[in-house]
Amino acid sequence: MAGFMSLLDVTIVAVALPTVQRDLHASAAQVQWVVSGYALTFALALVTAGRLGDALDRRRIFLLALSGFVVFSAACGAAPDITLLVVARLAQGLAAGFMAPQNSALIQQLFRGAERGRAFGLFGSTVGISSAVGPITGGVILALASGAQGWRWIFYVNVPIGVLAVLLGRRLLPRTRRSGRGHVDVPGVLLLGLGVLCLMYPLVQAESGGIGQLWWLFPVGVAVLAVFAQWQRRLVARGAQPLLDPRLFTTVRGYAVGAGVGTLYFIGFSGVWLVFALFYQHGLGFTPLRSGLAVTPFAVGSAITAVVAGRLVERFGRLLTVCGLTGVILGLGGAALLLRYGPAGSAPWLAAPLLFLGGFGGGFVVSPNITMTLRDVPVRMAGAAGGALQTGQRLGAAVGTAALPGLFYVVLAGSDDYRGALFAALGAALVGMAASLALATFDWRRDRRTRGTRRKCPDEVATGPVNARET
Repeated sequence: MAGFMSLLDVTIVAVALPTVQRDLHASAAQVQWVVSGYALTFALALVTAGRLGDALDRRRIFLLALSGFVVFSAACGAAPDITLLVVARLAQGLAAGFMAPQNSALIQQLFRGAERGRAFGLFGSTVGISSAVGPITGGVILALASGAQGWRWIFYVNVPIGVLAVLLGRRLLPRTRRSGRGHVDVPGVLLLGLGVLCLMYPLVQAESGGIGQLWWLFPVGVAVLAVFAQWQRRLVARGAQPLLDPRLFTTVRGYAVGAGVGTLYFIGFSGVWLVFALFYQHGLGFTPLRSGLAVTPFAVGSAITAVVAGRLVERFGRLLTVCGLTGVILGLGGAALLLRYGPAGSAPWLAAPLLFLGGFGGGFVVSPNITMTLRDVPVRMAGAAGGALQTGQRLGAAVGTAALPGLFYVVLAGSDDYRGALFAALGAALVGMAASLALATFDWRRDRRTRGTRRKCPDEVATGPVNARET
């Protein structure tokens, strides 16, 4: 429930932005921060929150962050002007960023073997489905809550669900002893936060020309992250506790590849929903609800396969991701061709089976990739590892949500052709997905070559065997 709410809020708000802008008399640049500000603080908090969970108490941090998310959701719904709405969204994103890595870390801590795969399967299906159903959920809420103030229910809907989740979390999540590793790498926190901020800030300002004006922040961000990586290696050499252990990427089997697959996939996956919303609402004159219904087949396909993907990943491994990405590319590619060259009146409905095929494949991407990426991560590093994985996904999503609508508008300005603009944007999304497929295929072929070798116990990888007390 908590994971679903936090990720749904990335996409659900997109369909309500025109209504928010009119009701609060905001500029296009101001209202864009309602979406991008949430994504920014979400990404900034992930790794630090994961490390704090590793060092302190994952259950307590999870429940505190979930409670904060509920409070800030209510503040968003009650905001009287655009400034307070943006501030509340920034705080809501921060709470979501502290909550998200505890999800995957608690799975690492509480489950083993095939049970862990099924648990990650449920978690991964939640990630995929929540992102896909955002547009239709937002459209339904706006249709039911009619009037200028109806957009507020986009945020209010989190309150009863969140309160129930807090009560269930307090009752059902087992209490665990603290790890005793209370040190947090403060210089690492500052360096990583500055590096991620430099990379994301131009992207969240894309609608107001941020990429053209702030392009110099990209090399600065890369340089800061290079200093961060060197600092983490130095801490490991001294035997200290780093914020993000570099051995996750160099020693833990499948982690680096899985993080790359997720980042590249989310570049295309996150941006296409905004592009579809622009095309259907502005190009074809659809209502928000009708626009959401037009992409519902993708969400339905994802829901069907994501439920079973966690049970199949132990048997098929990375092959599931390869097949899933192939289905996504075929489905979205076919839909792009049909919407570009098919009959204008019926093309959106003729594209529905192809979107279903794309969603059917998408359900086999996110869930198995999370499982394959985190399965060999030591429990003591689970929070930071999950936070880093999701940070890559948030960075990919930020690139996609900035670049794909930007390309859509560039093509539209030159030709006033909505169908051509959609085709160009979806083509760019498919490039990112094709790169993700190439990386997943490489990992699958490597798995086949090394099949039969003994796999280390997750707690023996990278950091050595744990002691009896930690066990």
